[in-house]
Amino acid sequence: MAVQSTLRHSAAEEAIATFVEKYGELIRTKLRSTSKTTRLLCTLALATSIILAGEGTRRKWKRKREERETGRKLVRTNSWLHNKDGSRTIYVPYKDGTSKVVISSTKPLTFEAHRRLFLNPPRVSGLGDGHVPAAQTKPGLNLAFLHQFLSLMSIMIPRWTSKEAGLLVSHGAFLMLRTYLSLVVARLDGEIVRDLVAGNGKAFLLGLAKWCGLGGFASYTNAMIKYLESKVSIAFRTRLTRYIHDLYLNDNLNYYKLHNLDGGVGQGADQFMTQDLTQFCAAAANLYSSLGKPFVDICVFNYQLYRSLGPLALTGLLSNYFLTASILRKLSPPFGKLKAVEGRKEGDFRSLHARLIANAEEVAFYGGAEMEKTFLNKEFKSLKNWMEGIYMLKIRYNILEDFILKYSWSAYGYLLSSLPVFLPAWGGLGGATEVAGATAVKGGRERERMKDFITNKRLMLSLADAGGRMMYSIKDLSELAGYTSRVYTLISTLHRAHANAYYVRGRENELYSLSDVQGTIQKGFDGVRLENVPIVAPGLWPQGGEELLESLSLIVRRGDHLLISGPNGIGKSAIARVIAGLWPVYRGLVSRPKNNGEDGIMFLPQRPYLSIGTLRDQVIYPDGEADMREKRKNEYDLKRALEQAKLGYLPDREGGWDTRKEWKDVLSGGEKQRLAIARLLYHEPQYAFIDEGTSAVSSDVEGLLYETCKEKGITLITISTRASLKKYHTYNLVLGLGERGDEWEVQRIGTEREKMAVEKELHDLRERLAQVEKWKKRREEIETELNKVWVGGQEEELGAPAYVVGEEQQKEEEQDRQTEAEETQDEYQEAQSRVMSDDEGDETETEEQRTGTEGSGIVV
Repeated sequence: MAVQSTLRHSAAEEAIATFVEKYGELIRTKLRSTSKTTRLLCTLALATSIILAGEGTRRKWKRKREERETGRKLVRTNSWLHNKDGSRTIYVPYKDGTSKVVISSTKPLTFEAHRRLFLNPPRVSGLGDGHVPAAQTKPGLNLAFLHQFLSLMSIMIPRWTSKEAGLLVSHGAFLMLRTYLSLVVARLDGEIVRDLVAGNGKAFLLGLAKWCGLGGFASYTNAMIKYLESKVSIAFRTRLTRYIHDLYLNDNLNYYKLHNLDGGVGQGADQFMTQDLTQFCAAAANLYSSLGKPFVDICVFNYQLYRSLGPLALTGLLSNYFLTASILRKLSPPFGKLKAVEGRKEGDFRSLHARLIANAEEVAFYGGAEMEKTFLNKEFKSLKNWMEGIYMLKIRYNILEDFILKYSWSAYGYLLSSLPVFLPAWGGLGGATEVAGATAVKGGRERERMKDFITNKRLMLSLADAGGRMMYSIKDLSELAGYTSRVYTLISTLHRAHANAYYVRGRENELYSLSDVQGTIQKGFDGVRLENVPIVAPGLWPQGGEELLESLSLIVRRGDHLLISGPNGIGKSAIARVIAGLWPVYRGLVSRPKNNGEDGIMFLPQRPYLSIGTLRDQVIYPDGEADMREKRKNEYDLKRALEQAKLGYLPDREGGWDTRKEWKDVLSGGEKQRLAIARLLYHEPQYAFIDEGTSAVSSDVEGLLYETCKEKGITLITISTRASLKKYHTYNLVLGLGERGDEWEVQRIGTEREKMAVEKELHDLRERLAQVEKWKKRREEIETELNKVWVGGQEEELGAPAYVVGEEQQKEEEQDRQTEAEETQDEYQEAQSRVMSDDEGDETETEEQRTGTEGSGIVV
């Protein structure tokens, strides 16, 4: 016989047991009533679901592991992934691993849709005659600020289903929740004071417990409000930053035009894109809580006070708001204008430091530390004086603001709270309670009066806080107007440069200004062609440019290597800038290949540019590691390009392809130029502009580099003043001819004319070599005469004193004579080799004419 348990079960345990037993029996009954086929199918379905869930979990874990490995690899190689929709997936270091970020480019249609907001603002906005406002436009609280802010909001919140809209909705929900909690706290505060005065301990302790619980929830609400405000700010900044980057860095070269052609934002575009943009996004996100939340609080608290204190109190509150707002607005300094000027001065001071850092070596060679310090101190003094002036204005305004919002409003609140006591007929529900409680027990009436007073006081304090934040927001709005004006000016200027919208109605076009561009650029031409193109150094908009060459016409076909020579400052590099699209084509036609880089055209500037990143990035720039893989190239190809540029030792010396260094400081001047040639050999373009690209390279290595480029099938267009480069080119474009230096001529290297000039030079050198022995003999005679002195009418030869002609001096003189002779001999040999190369060129030219082939050639 089983022994019965003596343990007693609780009611909850018995209920659970009954529930399990009931539904277990029901399931068993259902199973018994089903057929074997159904049970088999259910078992298979359950097993299949378990297997599929396990397989899905395994695949998910494997995908995450592969993603982590891909992220580490891409971070190490400074690369990214191309997506099918045109976006890019990058991985950034985050904690111990990587974080995946998908960057989508802004569509061109979006730029076109926004262009009217920034280039054609409505006249009612007060932005002048419907043109882009200048950077010096005075910002303020007006229709212009409203138009500018709403235009930027269309970028920050592109649609109501975006992430930013969801953050704003969440932020608004928490703000409304905090308003409701403020009402609950006001009532609870009054009840606690009432119970304390009445001596009701149990109710008092219960009220404290409610207070603590409500305080924990309110603390969470306040923390979430601050967190969501920060999230909104960073979301706004992300949208604007990516939008500006897409508009700033594109094939239209807006990043170059903004500083060198437009000039709408001066030289401080970095100040606009970093500090001003950050401050604008923070102020815009804070505006939602500093202006929207107080407005809701004022409406809710006014309604509650209207019910408690009556219509007279509401009228007094509203009149107080309007009076306070009018006084503060009238006496408020122009904070928007002050902030805009402060931001501009901060940018100027920052640009001076950036300029000093970029040119530290040159300043150090000149010893210009004192002069640079004078410039910096002068600019900082200007910034300091301006900021001190702002602080002095803020002192007076803060005194007035604090007195009105804190003390005057508190006294006025006490006055309104006394209405139910002294004027019950005008006191609303509080007055009715006073009238009804006149016949009640005296202590009970005082307790209720205390409760109503504390509740109304709490509401008045909350209302004063909301009103104070509304009044403070006037100053915040003024500062926001300054930030908005600067960000709007930046985007407007970028749109103007992107659309080339420089024509203004009612204004005459200045010659060779950006509104006077009438030339054409043709991309897709197999060669480089200029037809009647004036070479003009452009001025900042709206000024005109300076004409360097009146009209230039030439054609460069494949294999026609062109050398552009002439005096410094005559406009040699300007030709490359016009063909590359950096400078406008004011007249005529410029034709060039369509692509930059592989199978197109490539430009090597005077100063070799080394980007941030790995050694691999320096060779393949402007490609990335992903672009290199798409071209089916690898590190072996990069190694071969470096070896051809005589830099094959770099990977071993620097520690491999993934090494990251400040390459502009690691490599010497010659290595930088040879690395630029290695880039040229990696990309293998059909045409290449080399602007003084080998000035720091020895002549023998220079010749090897040019021969290697020609063997690769690259047509070279070299800008240089070195005559030794002629032998690697077919034609020579000579600039700076004529009396005024504005004429030019295209010469074929190796013609009879040039041959005669070289022969004349050879004849002069031969004559100079023939006179070397004569000069030596004459020098010895002079030294012999100088060693003789006259004593008493008799010649007496004396030795030269040690301090006049010492042994070291004699050796130096002998070396000088030998060096002069060797230099003359070298010049003779170089001229002789040039004559031989010219003869070969003539023979080649004669052969081409004899065969009658129609090859490529420069047409003038």
